[in-house]
Amino acid sequence: QVQLVESGGGLVQAGGSLRLSCAASGRTLNTYAMGWFRQAPGKERRFVAAVSVNSVRTVYADSVKGRFTVSRDRSKNTVYLQMNTLEPEDTAVYYCAAANILFGAVSSRSGAYDYWGQGTQVTVSS
Repeated sequence: QVQLVESGGGLVQAGGSLRLSCAASGRTLNTYAMGWFRQAPGKERRFVAAVSVNSVRTVYADSVKGRFTVSRDRSKNTVYLQMNTLEPEDTAVYYCAAANILFGAVSSRSGAYDYWGQGTQVTVSS
């Protein structure tokens, strides 16, 4: 069982930055592809970014390309989402997730992910 805990959310003005962290307990994340998803009020959960086990591959939603960066620190068993140039439309609860998929692969499908965190709120004011 992998337990994921997100942190780093908060309130920020438009144009600002935040870095979300996703830490794991119970098992190493180093064998899982990792993803970030978000859910705005009244909307479905949507894919944001993902990184492969070996960090060679990353994929982003079009809405965040060029502004968000996903990375992982294997020594700290932690995955990050650096969010720059934030917009009010980025306001959502952000979730990290772990997927037991092929080494080097990434996925934007929520169904590919086996474990999920509880989420952290990000609010961007205009």
